[in-house]
Amino acid sequence: MTASYHRVQGLNNDEVPADWPAISGREIAWLRGRYPQLGSTEEALWHSPRPMSAAAIVEGVAGRLFVKRHHHSVRNAATLGEEHRFIAHLAAAGVPVVQVLRDRDGATAVEHDGWTYELHTLGIGEDLYRDAVSWSPLTDVAQARDAGRMLARLHQAAASYHAPQRGTHLLVARDDLIRSHDPIAALKADLGNRPGLARYLARIPWEEQLRHTVLPWHAGLADRLQAEPRLWAHNDWHVSNLLWQGDTVSTVLDFGLASPTSALFDLATAIERNAVAWLELQRGAQAVRIDIALALLDGYRRQLPLSPARVHLLADLLPVVHLDFALSEVEYFEGITHSTTNADVAWQPFLLGHAQWFGSRDGQALLAGLHAAA
Repeated sequence: MTASYHRVQGLNNDEVPADWPAISGREIAWLRGRYPQLGSTEEALWHSPRPMSAAAIVEGVAGRLFVKRHHHSVRNAATLGEEHRFIAHLAAAGVPVVQVLRDRDGATAVEHDGWTYELHTLGIGEDLYRDAVSWSPLTDVAQARDAGRMLARLHQAAASYHAPQRGTHLLVARDDLIRSHDPIAALKADLGNRPGLARYLARIPWEEQLRHTVLPWHAGLADRLQAEPRLWAHNDWHVSNLLWQGDTVSTVLDFGLASPTSALFDLATAIERNAVAWLELQRGAQAVRIDIALALLDGYRRQLPLSPARVHLLADLLPVVHLDFALSEVEYFEGITHSTTNADVAWQPFLLGHAQWFGSRDGQALLAGLHAAA
């Protein structure tokens, strides 16, 4: 499962061996038999440093293409199709997304030898943040404002898209537990379908830990979220998933975490991803970019107005917006890659630590800034 020669970004902003081997020339040759868009070269031009799948840029007959490969236990063709249909809807509505390529049989995802593959165009624009780690904040206020505007455009287009919930919990950002009046009971009811997560939680006092760290932030949210419409959303709006022309977003990338959540969930996730240097919290106030958070919100509201009540709800969502996804990461590391060490990171500093941080002076300052913007 691990390829020591291929290094990727670790959870602590370090370089670690990849969970999955790099895409090989042999695989590209096989894909060429399925995708006439691929060129004759079998060597990848670039390998992604992202850790939870393998991806590469390869030559195509009409330009370079992006190949992404997933282990079948994480994504099969059916679950990738859920993302691809959403992307196609957004493209038809004028949102600048990458084009998902179809193979010779018209499929947008193909399975082979235990892996699932998808091919995309590269998109238009410069990948300014290609090497940025997932928890590094955005530093340009103008870019933050335009990222907020583009997210609102995406939500406007998504409002007419209707599809069921994702067929997997693995590495998908959902809001099921946040919308539940009793997240612990809801999680317990689902553990029979999630053996990796159940195995991990059986070893720790998880109910007590959630009650003391995360759930105090959840009080009253379920009732307030009843009026918040379900909306298929990107759910991973980090600047590394956007291409740029100057300070303007030119292409939206990577819908791997997409699911029906809500507009406020997606915007709260964008603020969490882009306004806090989660791996550098020791820097104190310097690790928080309240101006970036407010620029994201401002750009969004210029495109799609939000009532004061919804902005207050947005701020109140922030300390718990990561709950479902953090659990999906625990499940992935424990059940798929069998790395209890990484599962511990997903549980402690991510799931519990993020919620705890919002009780700190710096976390409270970020929330206060958003409430004031209402």
